Amino acid sequence: MSKMMKFIERFKKKWGIDSTLDIILILVVFSLAGMSILFVRKPVFNILSINDSHLAIKTVIYLLIVFPCYQVFLLIYGALLGQFKFFWDKEKKLGRWIISLVSKKSSEK
Repeated sequence: MSKMMKFIERFKKKWGIDSTLDIILILVVFSLAGMSILFVRKPVFNILSINDSHLAIKTVIYLLIVFPCYQVFLLIYGALLGQFKFFWDKEKKLGRWIISLVSKKSSEK
């Protein structure tokens, strides 16, 4: 078995996907969302005039604005390529994880 097939089989097992085509489409969605976010980040940073700002400021802006846009791109491209359910399930899981982090932090105070 080639390295590529081992790679695909590993993801099929990890994500509980039966079809090789579905795995390929999911990877394409990740690629399209990643490329698309490049077109969002630059204008957002320009509008907010933070291109030459400290890394911490850029990171906070990225997490507050650009990261949620990436999640939306995943859902849009996932829907267009027939993988919406996969990405919606991942988004719900991510949301529960973020909520659990926030609730742990607030309960520690």
